[in-house]
This record gives sequence, C-alpha cells and structure tokens, in this order.
Amino acid sequence: MKRSFTISAAAVAAAGLLVLSASSAAAHVSVSASTTEAGSYSVLTFAVPHGCGDSATTALAIQVPDALHSVTPTVNPGWDIEQVTEPLDPPADDGHGGRLTERVAQVVYTAHEPLPTDHRDTFELSVRVPDTPGETLTFPVVQSCEEGEAPWVQVPADGQDAGELDMPAPVITLTAAPDVAVERPAAAADGLTDTAADDAGDGGDAGAPPVVSWVALGAGVTGMLLGGLALTRARRTG
Repeated sequence: MKRSFTISAAAVAAAGLLVLSASSAAAHVSVSASTTEAGSYSVLTFAVPHGCGDSATTALAIQVPDALHSVTPTVNPGWDIEQVTEPLDPPADDGHGGRLTERVAQVVYTAHEPLPTDHRDTFELSVRVPDTPGETLTFPVVQSCEEGEAPWVQVPADGQDAGELDMPAPVITLTAAPDVAVERPAAAADGLTDTAADDAGDGGDAGAPPVVSWVALGAGVTGMLLGGLALTRARRTG
C-alpha cells in the first residue's frame, strides 16, 4: 500500500498539550541503536513504556527520516506491519550495485489486541545509516491509543535542550568509525626482541653461556677425576 506521510498540524499542536498524566509523561518513547557508526547497518529499537495516560496502545507510527533509504521492519508477534512508501527522485544507490526508486517513509505497527498501559513493548527497524558522522536522525512517532494519542514529534530549537520538551521525538546521532591502529613498541619496530635488546646492551655477547653453566661443568669434571683416583687406589690395595 502506497500513500504519502505527513505529520498533521493538529498532531504537532497536540504535542504541546498536557495529553498525558504526569506519571506517564515521565517516560518517553525512545530509540536505541545497535551501532551509531556512520555508513553501517544498524538495528534501531523503539521502546514504548506506557499507554496514553490510562488508555491502552493500539498502534505506533514511526516516521523515517529522508536520509534513510534502506529500512526493514522486524516482525513483532501480536502486531501487523504496514510500510508506507514514497518515490525517490532522483533514485538512490542501494549499496549493492542497484538503484532505489522508492523508499519506506513510515512504518506502522497495529496491535491485534491493545497493549495495556502498564505494559511495555519494543519495535525494531534494520536500517543503513548515512556516511556522515555527527548527523542527527530524528524519528517522529505517533502513538495511538484506545482513547486519544501521544504525538512524540517535538524537535528542539537551536540551542534548546531536548530535556525541556514535553513530547520529544526519538533521535540518534551518528559517530565516526573507531580508530583501530595500534603503535608497535620501539624495540619491535627496530626488529629487536626484548631479549635481543638486553643482550645488545650488555656488549653483544649474546652467545656466551651463563656463568652458572661454567660452574656446573667444572663441578662435573672434578667429580669425575676424584672418582677415578678412588678407583685406582682401591685396585692397588686389593
């Protein structure tokens, strides 16, 4: 099914109203990512911690940012999934040598049975994120309930703290790939092991046996000589 998605002005206005009780408004619909590394494939998990006040949740509509072209929703038992698409003009690279002419602009989960207000659930989307570290991706979410709805669609203005918003939209911020380069120790870089470096510092006499070896060898020779003399004396006296 194809239809365009927009957040209605009424939904945005409603976001500024006290549509939830104080206790339920304390926990927001949020998103976490398996990785935020730019250019990677990531699994985004949206958490719904409660209903609309005392009303059970019946549906969750997740708006997908324009920057995301590859989106695959995870099956969630007890919920139907609708993917709302829109055309891409111009087409975009799909990352596998093909071209995308449309993208998923919205994913809607509809409950078979309403989710009780004192229960929580999670919803997963597999996405490929852009190659732009530092970019913030915003996912406006409209939570529909048996009575009313909770539009998590507010975006902070420049310089405004998201914590000041009553109904903030879930967001993630992309990060750069980690630097995995490891410096080698100086001795290893020069082709020397620690032992070889120590021997070189002692004058390069790495091939000489340790002193304790010479002592042991001398003791063995002395023992053999003493044993031979004792045997000769025994034969003479016999």
